[in-house]
Amino acid sequence: MTMDDTSKRISSPSCITHVSQKQDLFLIKFDEGDPRDPKNFSYARKWAITLMCCAFAGITGAASSSYSMSYESMMQDLNCTRLQATLGLSLYAIGFGIVPLISSSFAEECGRRPVYIMSSVLFMLAEVTNALAPNIQTVVVSRALQGVFGSTGASLIGGSIADIWQPHERGIPMSLFAFSSIFSFGLGSAFGGLIASSPDLGWRWVQWVHVMFTGAFALGVILAMDETRPTIVLTRIAKDTRKMTGDPRYRSSAEIDKPSMASLIKTSCTRPLYLLSTEPIVQSFSLWVGFVWGVVYCLFESVTPEFQSVYNFSVGKTGLVLLCQSVGAIIGFTVNMYQETLYQKHFATKGQEARLYMPCVAALVLPVSMFIYAWTASPNIPWIVPLIGLTAFMSGTFIIYQVSFLYLADCYGPYASSAQAGQSLARNLMGLVVPLFTQQMFAGMTYKWGLTLWALLSVVMAPTPWVLFFYGSKIRARSKVSRKILEAEAQISDGDTTVASSPTEEKSMQV
Repeated sequence: MTMDDTSKRISSPSCITHVSQKQDLFLIKFDEGDPRDPKNFSYARKWAITLMCCAFAGITGAASSSYSMSYESMMQDLNCTRLQATLGLSLYAIGFGIVPLISSSFAEECGRRPVYIMSSVLFMLAEVTNALAPNIQTVVVSRALQGVFGSTGASLIGGSIADIWQPHERGIPMSLFAFSSIFSFGLGSAFGGLIASSPDLGWRWVQWVHVMFTGAFALGVILAMDETRPTIVLTRIAKDTRKMTGDPRYRSSAEIDKPSMASLIKTSCTRPLYLLSTEPIVQSFSLWVGFVWGVVYCLFESVTPEFQSVYNFSVGKTGLVLLCQSVGAIIGFTVNMYQETLYQKHFATKGQEARLYMPCVAALVLPVSMFIYAWTASPNIPWIVPLIGLTAFMSGTFIIYQVSFLYLADCYGPYASSAQAGQSLARNLMGLVVPLFTQQMFAGMTYKWGLTLWALLSVVMAPTPWVLFFYGSKIRARSKVSRKILEAEAQISDGDTTVASSPTEEKSMQV
């Protein structure tokens, strides 16, 4: 059989699949309006998947912050030091940073749903191990495993949303993802503080409550989560077509010249690092978001001792103070509604950079809010004043966190998960490092001057979104890899799911 423009249409019980003849093979592509194409899912189905993903982000976020509120109870029960307890917080963060280098790209090749199922079940089992831990060593190991298995919350969710929503539709779904992550930080702190401070409960019950929620989520994933990766859906359709017709020539693009397992693992590990090391967009956002995330962990370490020493708050009350994160998330989510309006209005002229109006404002809010928190925590000033500073900071953090996923998803389409995995590595490395030295820093500099230092650094970082707002399109235009990825996204929108159309292009993504 020779190459020509011959095409066939294969009917299935549910819909029509387009097949084109190429190199003695029949390439199966989504027909226009095919309901099996994830971007053509019904809105009810899309929102069910989106809310399921957001629930995972919320669970993993709450597991991080609630743990930090359990230090006192844990130290008494396990006879450990504060530094040993803090290791559990840091190793959780590093699990989120490193594992997506493998899991995100591997899911792009093998499917997102199996990774969600495996990760949610193993995440729950790691929480059980933590709740039953007889010593601090077991706690630290189980927390590291929680970070490993929960890392899909930071790596796959952005890609799943990009799979099912068109670029102009992603604003609200991605905002909900960011909202669930940041809101759950405050909610986890509040409930963690209340549970850990109860003499009848303690730190172990913090973990048991998480086990209950994670178990319910894992069951929901198994029963309700759909596969959203288009190449995986087409591969399954191709297999079903071969079985139905008995003709081995029906193939999806992903099945042609399929890489070996060794090559797949290499690509999975190196693609996020490659994007992080070569793409200015990924680099700049990774540095900025990493810094902000480090400050968030710094605040975790400062709020409890500072409000206890300055305002004589109990552990339970300081947990309620951290609800300002949830309030900040609500404010940030509301602000993003306006940002979405600006995006729709200015996308035609600004392109992807229309996402950056509110982040430019947030970059100015961060240093101001940190100065307020650093300089107003005093017995002579009501506690509500530094709390306002914390709330404003978390509002800005929400906007930045949200746009880091949304902007990268817009710019890197099919490889959104890999770009976000690179960003997640930088972000969570800061989450690893900062808690390990903040107590020593505050002891040497005091809380006022230690937080002032972070505020000054945030002033230095403030130009990041402004530079991208004015020059982002020019930066992408000069990036060879960025152009290839955008071309690949255009091919997918035309029905061709081959990400790299030639061996040369595929090689460039594996460097």
